[in-house]
Amino acid sequence: MSKTILALCVSLVLLVGLFWFLNLEPARHADHSGTEPIVLYCAASNRAVMEAIRRDYEAETNRQVQIQYGASQTLLSQVEVTGGGDLFLPADDSYLAIARDRQLVDEVLPIARMQAVVAVPRGNPLQIHSFQDLLRDDVRLVQANPDAAAVGKLSRQVLQATGQWSALDQATQAYRTTVTDVANDLLIGAADAGIVYDAVLHTYPKLEFVELSELQPANSLIAMGVLHGTKQPAQALHFARYVAARDRGLRHYEQHGFRISPGDRWSDQPELSVFAGSMLRPAIEDTIARFEEREGVRVTRVYNGCGVLVAQMKSGQSPDAYFACDSEFMQQVADLFPEPVPVTENELVILVQKGNPHRIASLQDLTQPGLRVGIGHEKQCAMGWLTQNTFRESGLQSEVMANVTVQTPTGDMLVNQLQTRGLDAAVAYLSNAAGAADKLDAIRIQGLKCAIATQPWAVSRDSDQAQLAGRLFEQICSTDSQEVFAAEGFRWQLDADIAP
Repeated sequence: MSKTILALCVSLVLLVGLFWFLNLEPARHADHSGTEPIVLYCAASNRAVMEAIRRDYEAETNRQVQIQYGASQTLLSQVEVTGGGDLFLPADDSYLAIARDRQLVDEVLPIARMQAVVAVPRGNPLQIHSFQDLLRDDVRLVQANPDAAAVGKLSRQVLQATGQWSALDQATQAYRTTVTDVANDLLIGAADAGIVYDAVLHTYPKLEFVELSELQPANSLIAMGVLHGTKQPAQALHFARYVAARDRGLRHYEQHGFRISPGDRWSDQPELSVFAGSMLRPAIEDTIARFEEREGVRVTRVYNGCGVLVAQMKSGQSPDAYFACDSEFMQQVADLFPEPVPVTENELVILVQKGNPHRIASLQDLTQPGLRVGIGHEKQCAMGWLTQNTFRESGLQSEVMANVTVQTPTGDMLVNQLQTRGLDAAVAYLSNAAGAADKLDAIRIQGLKCAIATQPWAVSRDSDQAQLAGRLFEQICSTDSQEVFAAEGFRWQLDADIAP
């Protein structure tokens, strides 16, 4: 009997311990949409605005969001220890940079900015107007803990750089866990001044703030990161897009005194339109498909010769992003895409059947009598435009053109005709031959710089989904994507400092 009772007691202890352990994590209960609630770790400084956004989001989408508030460093540590949750919103993006370095965060969506200021009771009874006033004996100063809260960390960093931190540290009466704790001390009269973010005081009508030049560099970018460990990235990104949308979450941020970032227009399932040169399709198609699945969005792709694409854009079609085969065709729509970024390079080569039966080694050999040569159409694609420049630079334009029997808008068409022996040779991109290396040989065109094409990417200045397009570009620039480009015959050009 005593052994049975002992066993029951041990079992009860284990059950209690298990119950306690399971309740350490935020409870998850399926919402009415059939998905798990999103779990967000959010800085305490954003509590008021995030609660307003959560109410709107849950009412509009019928999806649930569970939020845990705290100091940024504390939340970061919790994310790292537990590996749980879906989203992380610290009070300063330096914590997101740390999280990314530790591979805890994937996508990052910018939201707003906050400025470090000195909070005082309304009316500023002690007349605090300068940094020196904070050091006075009659001023009870409190701060947020620099080792836990973003505003404290940032203030210390800025003032250490100017040699003023030591004096402020000595004048500080107490350090609090979060920025809201500092504001609460002022509200109940436990302090006379405290360093907080300006936006925090939106919900404290009895407090006001003083801006100091010494703290001017202490401003924080607020952004939301998608946690690497999330089991529901599409749902997490759905809420993140809502928060960062200019006609949804950002309206609340602006109303709460934050300095908002430009945001996308809200859509439950946004559609992104991308125009891209046909030669880029093998390098980006799988990346785009994975992006669609992860984000829960649709990407409409239009692949064609860049001359055709430019004509469509000049006639009124307006994609969100354009990935051109050559910089020349990006320049032709520079008014639509003001900030192109060079991404890759591709080179023109002479493609021939395997074994090179006509012994072609240079452009000169394309002038052989009776040779059937295919090229890109000068008006319809970057490849054709580049080919004509190359012919002109070589001094052989008229002689080679006498043998040209086919001009097409894409290199794929030339490859097909070579494989069916409708052509003896074709001038196309090296990437066009990547999928037919067992049937075709590529002969490099030596000594002509104009035979190299640069592929730039740009987002439309009028796009309603510029941030979404930016995240797609980030995936195109990923290490896995770069390997695909290399396998398809492209050379990566984008500088690591420019890549997102």
